[in-house]
Amino acid sequence: MNIMKKGFHYSQDGPGNRLVYHLLGCNLSCPWCANPEGMDVRGRPKGYQEMTVEEMVREAEDSKALFFDQGGITLTGGEPTMQFAEVKRLLPELKKRRIHTAMETNGTHPDLTTLAPYLNLFIVDLKHIDNEKHKKATGLENRQILKNLAALASAAEELWIRTPLIGGFNGEERNIPSFVEFYQSIPMEHVKLELLLYHEYGRDKWAMCGKEYTVKNGFVAETVREAYERAYKSCGFCVIRT
Repeated sequence: MNIMKKGFHYSQDGPGNRLVYHLLGCNLSCPWCANPEGMDVRGRPKGYQEMTVEEMVREAEDSKALFFDQGGITLTGGEPTMQFAEVKRLLPELKKRRIHTAMETNGTHPDLTTLAPYLNLFIVDLKHIDNEKHKKATGLENRQILKNLAALASAAEELWIRTPLIGGFNGEERNIPSFVEFYQSIPMEHVKLELLLYHEYGRDKWAMCGKEYTVKNGFVAETVREAYERAYKSCGFCVIRT
């Protein structure tokens, strides 16, 4: 597998202490991306390495003592499903070894739900309900994402849906009703919702990658996140902050 970087993180990429693999490649082109060096699977960012599935399984087994507080392995990116065949080989091997598995994904892969038997936790981005706005900002439609989320709401052991709030895109209160309407249309018993405020941690990386950082006025007030959270909680949805 092509790995951009890896390391341990606590409670940010799933529960507990986790060994997080950032896999290379992404099929979206979000202008606020914090890891632009991972967009192109052909790129070789600093720290890049290749590992076989077998090597990753051995590393996971050797790290078991560090998976405290329900920790485990998280696959993120870039977009991990860009290496779907390898991911689908890895996850069952980790499950056999009773290692907790999580994956952060943009939710676009048409076969995403086939991973449900092998993942303890899906963390899926839902950036916008409006299809045209989603396509204009990211380069792809959101229809497959919404379809996958509706299926995973029933099929997944646990599902976290994250929305990055971006000014001028979805970071205004007028967008709240459309998100609520979608969530009311799917089972929510095993779903948790999280809202992430826009940041510019990746701005300098864009320049280092020879790319232009185009987001203008992306910052969103805390009061907007609170408005989203109030609307969700009023509907009985589970809201988290990690």
